[in-house]
Amino acid sequence: MSQDPYIAPHQNIPEFTWQAILLGIILAIVLGAANCYLGLYAGMTVSASIPAAVISMGILRGILRRGNILENNMVQTLASTGESLAAGIIFTLPALVIAGVWSGFDFWTVTLVSLFGGILGIIFMIPMRKSLVVDEKMLKYPEGTACAEVLKAGEGERVGMGEIALGMITGAVLKFFISGVALFKGTIEAARRLSGSIFYFGSDISAALVGVGAIVGFNISILMFTGGAIGWLIGIPLLGYLEGVGPGKSLDVAWDLWGTKIRYIGVGSMIVAGIWSIVKIRHGIVSGFREVFKPYNKEEQKAALRTELNMSNRHIIAILAIVAISMFAFYLLTLKSIGLTIVSVILIFILSVFLVAVASYICGLVGSSNSPVSGMTICALLVTALVFYLMGVTGTFAILATLLVSGVICCATCTAGDISQDLKTGLLVGATPRKQQWGEIIGAVVASLFFAPILALLHNAYGIGTNAPGSLKAPQAALFASLAESIFGEKEMPWIMIGIGIVLAIVNVALDEILEKKKTNFRMYPMPVAVGIYLPFSLAIPIVAGGLIELVIRRRAPRQKKNAAPGMRNVILLASGLIAGEALMGILLALFIWCNEMFLWKIDLPINLTLSEGVITGLTIAAGGIIIAILARKGLHGNNQ
Repeated sequence: MSQDPYIAPHQNIPEFTWQAILLGIILAIVLGAANCYLGLYAGMTVSASIPAAVISMGILRGILRRGNILENNMVQTLASTGESLAAGIIFTLPALVIAGVWSGFDFWTVTLVSLFGGILGIIFMIPMRKSLVVDEKMLKYPEGTACAEVLKAGEGERVGMGEIALGMITGAVLKFFISGVALFKGTIEAARRLSGSIFYFGSDISAALVGVGAIVGFNISILMFTGGAIGWLIGIPLLGYLEGVGPGKSLDVAWDLWGTKIRYIGVGSMIVAGIWSIVKIRHGIVSGFREVFKPYNKEEQKAALRTELNMSNRHIIAILAIVAISMFAFYLLTLKSIGLTIVSVILIFILSVFLVAVASYICGLVGSSNSPVSGMTICALLVTALVFYLMGVTGTFAILATLLVSGVICCATCTAGDISQDLKTGLLVGATPRKQQWGEIIGAVVASLFFAPILALLHNAYGIGTNAPGSLKAPQAALFASLAESIFGEKEMPWIMIGIGIVLAIVNVALDEILEKKKTNFRMYPMPVAVGIYLPFSLAIPIVAGGLIELVIRRRAPRQKKNAAPGMRNVILLASGLIAGEALMGILLALFIWCNEMFLWKIDLPINLTLSEGVITGLTIAAGGIIIAILARKGLHGNNQ
């Protein structure tokens, strides 16, 4: 796919307008609030970029009769910041409540953790933009690419709007039938006891995941499937055979083995894959930071194209200095120890730089929706906890210090993935990176002010992680609380599993290096394999289905210099629509759930249509097959044009 911008660099059209900024701020707050509830309720958030872009086009172009592609891009840039920070906050800080360290959510603590992490994620990503987003062709940034196609299709003669509309309708309808009225199951899965062990297989029914697979391509999708197979089809049966299978439902036992043991193989693999990713892109990262700290050259700035301009070095250094001083004051007041404060700030800066690069790299490979942020945060938590443990910090105070540091890093990691997708969208539509980066800063500052009141409201009304009927389970935060308690308490950490993951990743790296030297088209990148082990196997099935479609269409497409065969273009547009449709419906359902709970409308969701198990399963499989058939047919039809 060509990276030539939709708006040429020499064109100057309105971009950073007050209408776009205001609408982006409103959507950042609304979508951030919806994702706070959804993440605590179901352990997942919904990407806000494409929904925000569609809403922006509807309001600016449809209602106000104004606006252009760059204004719509600015809206989605701001709006997606709220969603990304929501994930960073709800995955970490509720762990302090679950662990009994906090009884509620302090406004300034939550706000500052969110703000520090959000700004660091943005600032540290800026020097890496050229090496990762612009130059690294292997990184597709699927949501960013999809969002760009949605924005471009909404301009001019609206070429390709038919494919996007078909995809959006398909994705939205299927999501509504799954999550809105429970006509279909969102996941088909089964586990069976056999020969003293347990075997599992399952698949999500998700239009968006099929779309992600079609955009990232066959190589990445099959690697994710390989990782999932290692964890679920090999690891779980082998572990069950070696350690024995306990009582209970087979499906629950399989998930418990994965959650308590196998998942940590993915954590170990991600540690190695993350380090190796940094090694592979080290020259681009070093070059980027050299650009930040080199003397300001007015003539070079004047000569640079508009689409190449990042935030000025002076502003980057000034913002970093302000954040560093503010963080030092915050941690000193909270932890009341100069030594611990200095170590905390140093850990945040070092780990944030590392994980921001890793997060951007992963999002480029498999997309933000599949980025294992909680896995990367586990890595940060383990390193932080180890340092504090060696310093002799113990008890609830150690848990507090560890989770406050991990919270900032998690927010930085989430925001880095978000801004990477936004910058990819901006690259494709011809936006000014500098203006997008300032938009992200504004979005982070405003959205951070709303998370503490939202968390306090939800906790007071329903309870977070209390396990009481109707409470919000907060699965990621519960996991982090358990990890912190296992390090500083009496619970055990599965270090053997982490070690196995490290060994597997080292073997994976060696295989990939051999393939790279042989210059093969197929590669064994370690990160998507690690991600596949860490994530539920059911996610890999629709992703690999989309990847297989991409493989078939690409092989049948005529060879062209810019990979713009009609069939591939149709697939990208349709896949973009599938992602947009499911994301939009997910946001609408999340808002409905949130309003239903907040205002006590007493409308149950989902509305369970009492169909038999067999009929529901059959309809679900049929729905998944229809999505794949539509994608394949549109792609093959395009090649005949």
